[in-house]
Amino acid sequence: MFEIFKVKGTIDFLKHAKVVSLMSIVLVVASLISLGVRGINWGLDFTGGYVIEVNYAEAVSPSDLRRAVEGQEIEGAVVQQFGSARDLIVRIPPKAGEGNELVTKVEAAATGLGNGAEIKRVEFVGPQVGKELAEQGGLAVLVALICILAYVAARFEWRLALGAVIALAHDVIVTLGVFSVLQLEFDLTVLAALLAVVGYSLNDTIVVFDRVRENFRKMRKGSPEHVVNTSVTQTMSRTIITTGTTLAVVVALFLLGGSMIHGFATALLLGIGVGTYSSIYVASYASIRLGLTREHMLPVQVEKEGADQDPLMP
Repeated sequence: MFEIFKVKGTIDFLKHAKVVSLMSIVLVVASLISLGVRGINWGLDFTGGYVIEVNYAEAVSPSDLRRAVEGQEIEGAVVQQFGSARDLIVRIPPKAGEGNELVTKVEAAATGLGNGAEIKRVEFVGPQVGKELAEQGGLAVLVALICILAYVAARFEWRLALGAVIALAHDVIVTLGVFSVLQLEFDLTVLAALLAVVGYSLNDTIVVFDRVRENFRKMRKGSPEHVVNTSVTQTMSRTIITTGTTLAVVVALFLLGGSMIHGFATALLLGIGVGTYSSIYVASYASIRLGLTREHMLPVQVEKEGADQDPLMP
């Protein structure tokens, strides 16, 4: 009764699996080439720079201060609220020998808005700290993939686990590749979005795999491809509802959230789109190519002691 989008029959999703898989391979290879050649446009969270805290007697919009800072010919400045609406943080990329001059320009921009502006703090974050953040972020994604591999292998089957990890790695690499090709700024919010994409894509994959396992045990006839097609068709209503409602929120953030979370919303848009089709055409198809069969999904029969003896024998 909760199935809003009812699908009659079974849709042959894997009919185009080879073509889509080839496209995924091309996207992954292109992303890796771009990451190796163009690299990533690291944000201030990773490159370091100057951090200037400004306090106002009354609330001031970050966009107003950003325009004022840009009017002082300071490029790449990021302005964010810090705590209350009266406290703002200005982040400026590192420029050798311009520390005092930058602070003077920011102070002039801040006082130009009135409202009793006061510089509360000036700090310089070196690039070494940003390098450590990048390493720890990459390690966090790697540890997440390893934990997912162990969980799915224990919960389902190692072929499904490897297929799920391949799909998750595919989603992360393609998303990073788009950021590299377009040279979009990569900051901590984008890293958080990548981890959210991993969790979202895994959730979608687990739902499909749970139905695959159930159908392998119920359907005595039919190839693994038919079982996967049936499972994906049966979970299609859930996928459409979940993806649709999530995309509605993410699109709102992308269009109305402002520049501060634009990278976060962009990464989520890419990750959700790529993750939805990878659950079908990467995770499931990779598991089949690894040799998944009905016998692998059947529960192990445990023989009890004395089960082979004749019950009539004394």
